[in-house]
Order: sequence, then C-alpha cells, then structure tokens
Amino acid sequence: MPVSLVTGGAGFIGSHLTNDLIGMGHTVVVLDDLSGGFKENVNPRAIFVEGSVVDHALLEKLFNQWTFDYVYHLAAYAAEGLSHFIKRFNYTNNLIGSVNLINESVKHKVKCFVFTSSIAVYGNCPPPMREDMTPVPEDPYGVAKLAVEQDLRVTHEMFGLNYIVFRPHNVYGEYQNLGDKYRNVVGIFMNQLMQDIPLTIFGDGNQTRAFSYIGDVTPYIAHSVEIPTAMNQVFNIGAEKDYTVNELAETVMKVMGKEGLIRHVDSRNEVMHAWSDHNKAAQILGFKQQYTLEEGLTRMATWAKTAGIRKSEKFKNIEITEKLPPVWLE
Repeated sequence: MPVSLVTGGAGFIGSHLTNDLIGMGHTVVVLDDLSGGFKENVNPRAIFVEGSVVDHALLEKLFNQWTFDYVYHLAAYAAEGLSHFIKRFNYTNNLIGSVNLINESVKHKVKCFVFTSSIAVYGNCPPPMREDMTPVPEDPYGVAKLAVEQDLRVTHEMFGLNYIVFRPHNVYGEYQNLGDKYRNVVGIFMNQLMQDIPLTIFGDGNQTRAFSYIGDVTPYIAHSVEIPTAMNQVFNIGAEKDYTVNELAETVMKVMGKEGLIRHVDSRNEVMHAWSDHNKAAQILGFKQQYTLEEGLTRMATWAKTAGIRKSEKFKNIEITEKLPPVWLE
C-alpha cells in the first residue's frame, strides 16, 4: 500500500486530492497549518498532522517517522494579486517551505514529488498558454511557483528525484474557503450573494478565465504517479472554455437562485486573459473535461448553501500598502 504525504490537505484542492488517494488505496498523511484550510475538510481515514512546511524540523521528524512513497505538495498561500504586497510571506511559505520538502524528499528517496504550481507562471503569455512557452510571471506568487518548478528540475538532474508539475487554473468547488476575500472569485461571489452584498468585480469584468471544477483536476493529479511517461513533466490542467468574469457572475447568480447587484471597483494589476491548452495532459494522462461551468457551479452552490456564510477577515500582515486596492482595506 503506497504511503503519501499531502501538504495543504485540509485546504480546498488538498482535501479533494486526499479523498482521491484514499480511494486509490493510499495511506495518506495530511500536513496543514490550518491557516487557510479546515480540519473538518480532512478525510477521517487520513492521518492529520497540524504544522507548516516552513518548519523544517517538523518535516525531518515526519519523514523519519514515515516512509513516504509520494509527496503531493499543495500547501501555499495562493493569492496572486495580494502577493505583491506580502512578498516576504509569499516567498517564505511558497518557496522556502517547498525547498524544505524537496530536501527531505531527496534524503529519504521519495519515488515522486508531485507539485501543484499555477497558471500564474505564464504571466502575460498569450492564451492558450502551452507548456512549451517561456514563463514570465507577473506577480511574486507566480515567481515563487516557477522557482520551485526550476528547483525540481535541477534537483532531478543532480539527485534523481522524480517530479511531476501541474499548472491548474481558477479551480473552484466544494470546500473552497468562502471567507477569503483575496482569492477564489467563485467563493467570493457565493459568499457575497448569501450576505446580500454586491458582487465585487475589478475593472470592467471582461477579464477571461477558464474556471475549472475540482472534479476535473484532482483525479488526474492523484493518478499521475502511476504513469511512467508523466515523470519529470509539466502539465496544464483545467477547463477548456474561457468566460469573462461578468459571465461568471451571472452564472453564479443563476445557480444560487438569487439576483445580486454588481459593484465594479478600480481595476488591479492582473493578467487580462489567462487560459490554457491541455493537449499534453490529454495525450499522457488521458485528461478529458467532464463538467461544464454551470454543472460545476451547481454542485458547489449546493454545498455553499449548506456551509453557510463565512466571515471575511483582513490579511493581518500586509508588508506594502502602496497601490493596495482600497477594497482590500475594507
């Protein structure tokens, strides 16, 4: 029976991945500091350890205690826009924490290190974004993700650690943190609707994204370690069709069964059009999108109504306030 470590396993994507791995017969150890996840998200059949990837002493203890076959690294604070204003926090958690894990994986001969990167590495590359493009990230979050990808490449060349990198984009679904106002626009919209608060849209709302339902993402990440040709490769993963943020808002209102007002605020520094090509994932992983946007949003809406309103809290340690969007100060 394979033994897998899932970092960030109490979070949105990590909890779904944990469920997939347990369904595959893996013994799963979840490491999460609960800064953005919730313990109730963790499958009761998983072993839960509260802690951070930044704590290298804890990682050493975990790797000595367990013989991990696979490491699935999802722990990160994934707020692209906010990352400009929390650089130290971003690089400490998203880069240094990843390096701590890579070190232990080398020392303990892990069979494969699966890393959840992001479409953010592409920056302003013209869509559809392909894995053979030269990434030019536009924000510190993307810079950190790309740095980890590059470190995995040189670590494989130097020490033979196999890796698989996934670049998902705009993933949504059940267990998403509805109370985080800095990221995950679908969750933000649903939370605002339930509170009768206008839906906040930066700029004119004509930004385009391919919003990806979680059920079309984590099964492929989970099974990737079983496919020899996936080793040491980078894959885009997510929905095929792009929509504007305005179209997303209308569809969210439809599936929630509730009309809401739209509040347009000043545009922020972000890539206008970002969606990916998935031919490589289709050829090697057998990727095929199963859920349409409306189908995925309907499933999430059913869960969100049960989960209820989540209070949105301010990020406590903003490092730079210059050019910070005013809406994030509210």
